[in-house]
Amino acid sequence: MPVSKKASSADRRRFVLRKLHSLSGVVPLGVFVVVHLWTQAHGLWGQARYDAAVADRQAIPYLPLLEIGLVLVPLAFHGLFGLYLALQSRPNVSVYPFNRNWMYVAQRLSGVLGLAFIVWHVGQYWLPKYQGLIAPTEYYAALCADLSATHSGLPLIALAYVFGVAATVFHLANGLWGFCVSWGIVVTRSAQRISATAFGLAGLLLFFLGANTAIYFATGSRVAVFGVPVGSHETLARTCSDPPRPGSAQPAEPAR
Repeated sequence: MPVSKKASSADRRRFVLRKLHSLSGVVPLGVFVVVHLWTQAHGLWGQARYDAAVADRQAIPYLPLLEIGLVLVPLAFHGLFGLYLALQSRPNVSVYPFNRNWMYVAQRLSGVLGLAFIVWHVGQYWLPKYQGLIAPTEYYAALCADLSATHSGLPLIALAYVFGVAATVFHLANGLWGFCVSWGIVVTRSAQRISATAFGLAGLLLFFLGANTAIYFATGSRVAVFGVPVGSHETLARTCSDPPRPGSAQPAEPAR
């Protein structure tokens, strides 16, 4: 039976949207996630290094336009179209419990969780910055106060950051593998296995970087700080003397 022009046009649009969705997850969003995690990780070296890294980013010319055009607009497209794909998907792991089927389900779930985390994070810091409620020079103290806060004895915000970073990084790493496969960059089974291992290791490294940073802002402790001589960690002790922002819970005592 011949395919109608209308159906053919719809298929082409869907194909193009899927390709753009895949591409936007790598450039610019994937690049932004890596750069953002690295910028935040400067806090592991103390407030002076963190403030300098944030100041360098804020000094980029036309930063508001770049943030809107290269981050928020692609994020809105990638997130909304990703939600559409997630709602349209029909997982079949109960019938075919293969590894790639499980990874497909995990990719959709991590995308939803990661999007929720990023939207929440944007509402915490990006929007208040442009509303004049917080200055970039106050990010360090605000992160200390927010992530060290406890609710009924539980560091819920810090846990949300760790799980949010995990979901975002998994979605990025697994998505990079899917991008390389769908765009014909890796074709053979051997190349696909090698790339899956490489992206998996890169994802673990990114998660370690983000989780280490979150733990530091929550507790004052760090798993590791590369480039710091042994015995110098006390000179990088986290300081959180500024009062928490309005509405924040009382910060917990830093770990000794």
